[in-house]
Amino acid sequence: MRIHTDSFAITVVVCSIIVASVEAWSPASLFRLGRQQHLIKRPFPTRAQMAPQQRQSSSTARFAKVEEIENRESHTDIPSEAPSFVRREEQEFNYAEEELLSSASASSEEGSKNLKVPQIHLPPRISNPNVGWQHHHRATTQFVHGHISRRMKANDDPTKLLVSNADEWKILEEHKEEMEETHLRDLLQDSERSGAMYAEHDGVYLDFSRQRATLETLDLLEDLAEKQELTKKVKAMMSGEKINFTEKRAVLHTALRADRTEEVFVDGQNVIEEVHEVLDQIKAFTEGVRSGSIRGYTGKRLRNIISVGIGGSYLGPEFLHEVLKTEPEGINSALGYSLRFLANVDPVDVERTCADLDPEETLIVIVSKTFTTAETMLNARTMRQWLWDFMGNDKEVVRKHIVACASTSATEKVKEFGIDTDKYFFRFWDWVGGRYSVCSAAGALPISLLYGFNLFEKFLKGAQSIDKHFATAPFHKNIPMLMGMLGIWNHSFLNYKTRTTLPYAEALLKLPSHIQQLDMESNGKIMTKFGVEANYNVGEIDFGEPGTNGQHSFFQLLHMGQTVPCDFIGFCQSQHDLCLDGESFSSHDELMANFFAQPDALANGKTADEVRGEGIAEEDIPHRVFKGNRPSMSLLLPKLTAYAAGQLLAIYEHRTAVQGFIWDINSFDQWGVELGKKLAIDVKDHLLQARKSDDHVIEASNPASSRILNYYVDQSRDDHVCRDPSNVNSLTRVTRKTHTDHSRLPPPVQHDLGGNGGRL
Repeated sequence: MRIHTDSFAITVVVCSIIVASVEAWSPASLFRLGRQQHLIKRPFPTRAQMAPQQRQSSSTARFAKVEEIENRESHTDIPSEAPSFVRREEQEFNYAEEELLSSASASSEEGSKNLKVPQIHLPPRISNPNVGWQHHHRATTQFVHGHISRRMKANDDPTKLLVSNADEWKILEEHKEEMEETHLRDLLQDSERSGAMYAEHDGVYLDFSRQRATLETLDLLEDLAEKQELTKKVKAMMSGEKINFTEKRAVLHTALRADRTEEVFVDGQNVIEEVHEVLDQIKAFTEGVRSGSIRGYTGKRLRNIISVGIGGSYLGPEFLHEVLKTEPEGINSALGYSLRFLANVDPVDVERTCADLDPEETLIVIVSKTFTTAETMLNARTMRQWLWDFMGNDKEVVRKHIVACASTSATEKVKEFGIDTDKYFFRFWDWVGGRYSVCSAAGALPISLLYGFNLFEKFLKGAQSIDKHFATAPFHKNIPMLMGMLGIWNHSFLNYKTRTTLPYAEALLKLPSHIQQLDMESNGKIMTKFGVEANYNVGEIDFGEPGTNGQHSFFQLLHMGQTVPCDFIGFCQSQHDLCLDGESFSSHDELMANFFAQPDALANGKTADEVRGEGIAEEDIPHRVFKGNRPSMSLLLPKLTAYAAGQLLAIYEHRTAVQGFIWDINSFDQWGVELGKKLAIDVKDHLLQARKSDDHVIEASNPASSRILNYYVDQSRDDHVCRDPSNVNSLTRVTRKTHTDHSRLPPPVQHDLGGNGGRL
């Protein structure tokens, strides 16, 4: 019985020690106990403090770090103060521990009074729990504080926050070295690779097999996208979060083509409702103009539309106008109407735009978000005076012939201009950037006036299709994401500084210009959201031309000069195909033969042996060799329609956003255009002073500017149209060429053209 009692007592003591030790091994308990032992206090880091510096690392690396700390012989405690809820749990643990030890002592007290417990050799961490506590406290606190201190150092040096410091970026840099040893000529022979490098959605077919990339490259690019939380950022954009962090605005061009039943809130307001209110207003107004129920000042029908705007207010709508101009439904819808764009402040653009138009049948659409854009407002005032010259300066002339597309914040300025803000004002919002505004009233109004609202609605549906695909498709099948990430691969890693858009469709002749502004104004910056400059390539130089015109313009450089990644855009069917008598090959097939041949020529090139085999003289062979290995991708769509144009627009809008998200830049501001505007105002002041006196000498900010400004004033002084202030009509003399070609009586010599200070 004594033996059993002794064994029982020993068992109880050992179990008590093991239970206490196991509890002590809990990281939370060790962490709390270690903090309790120190008098020096430090604030516990909050999630908000740690979040900006968090970086992903593999689980293997983290466990390796822990093992390294555990194996160290010497340690230095880093004390800190736990929050109150940790201290409460710590006290509860102490009470539980006391009860456990007390119970174990009582149960064994009587049987062990006269017992001499044999010595059991246990490891120090078990036999003495304090050693285990201290050891694991040191390991845990050193790991946690080391993690935090690295993030704090990143705050001291913001460049550490750049994406180029991420492991995923560095792995891609190493992978780039591997790709230097490959050639597209060989990569294209890999059937597994070529069979996987395409994506398709709703008729849009993207072939990117001629990119200098492998399936491994795509996986690594996907890792980078995950590191940068690309999907999360896309969701934030589409849900109305204010991701335009320099202007504190949402970015919601996708809301402009969303279904009426959707909901997106900005500052408590469902913007989808507002969007469809404006679309309904545009539909009613444009149908009224086209039906003849809304007429001009003299009672004539409004058949000519002049859209006055610049930048995104002009390039996007003009791109769509050129597409629909030769689209069969567009041709029929536009019969009897015309649409022209006035963008350049050059007075010659005014002359070209207004030539042969009847002002009594002309409706002016002024597109300016703020209604302060200098070039647009000067052209707007010119158009107003043109109308006044022919119909008198009655305020109703403006109210019947001029409408405005502007932000709600510009309502008062629109009213001051003389426009009827109740019926002729079509608003859009500060969360719509100019270059993203073609789906807003800026594009909807002029396009619907010419082609009808129903055709514009098809354009919106095409863009919406890509929006949904962009938000839901997995990375390897997501067309905008793939195009954006491959663009980053080409620019930031392979160091290709330019990119070209090559639509093999004449109706897309204005698409390269629109993409040029969309991409270069969005991503043409080097300042990141961390307030430090990017130390990697950001923002390509974009240009382009329709094929096959471009082949006879700059393809020499594409094939044998610097490497320029290319986007080829083609269509299975033409808007208008031709097949001449006696020929079996259509004009569209001729065009598309070039579309398919050029990417292969760029990728494969032509070797010296191939040139030699053609019998070329040896001294000429180096001049005939094509190195190849020049990347491109091909977009193939069924037919160029309003719907397809919407798809293309959204693809390139989202490609731009993807690259900005990965580069950590703000793709939705454009501060770079502001400095030139400010300096232009200063120059205008100098010129005004010089025009007042023949003796005035301009002294600009530097001698070079002073010299060229004075030369300009001297050479233009005699012919300056504003020299005689009594000639009130001098500025509009170029606009008097109308469809009647001067057959009408000229406008009166004297007018009260004071605008708001006159009859208005």
